[in-house]
Amino acid sequence: MSSFKLLLKRAVMFGSTALCALPLAACIEPMYGPRADGSSLATELQAIEVDEINDRTGHYVRNELIYALNGTGATPSPRYRLKVTLSERVQTPIYNAQTAFSSSATVIVVAQYTLISLPDKVEVSKGSAESMASYDRFTARFANVRASRDAAIRDAKVIAESIRTRIAMDLAARH
Repeated sequence: MSSFKLLLKRAVMFGSTALCALPLAACIEPMYGPRADGSSLATELQAIEVDEINDRTGHYVRNELIYALNGTGATPSPRYRLKVTLSERVQTPIYNAQTAFSSSATVIVVAQYTLISLPDKVEVSKGSAESMASYDRFTARFANVRASRDAAIRDAKVIAESIRTRIAMDLAARH
């Protein structure tokens, strides 16, 4: 008898959960799927022009953004302009006082971005993205330079993907 009550209780809980979730089923639509008007978010992302970003890490972030927003190679007329400013710093969290050498470092990159629609210059999206990438430090100077650059490239990929996702969410919410 107790197993029947347990089964009945689970069935009632499942049924009530399904009944509560049913009205929300029509509210959810895929972000990258076709819209009711026939347009798609992918075509809007392809129409974003990325401004030049200063410094080497800025070059990496811009290239990653261009690829993430429009990996097709097509050049549609821009409807949006993306402005990104970066700040970069290196921290050495582990420091050996006996050797006066830090065995690792962390490259921290913070990006501030603004997406503006081109015809009317209205701010569509604004925010910031941050990424941290660590690397080991060695006694060889070139190895440290290359490891630092690789960490900055990893940061650039994370920041570009974060900015792309946030912009996609904002553009999807507009329609």
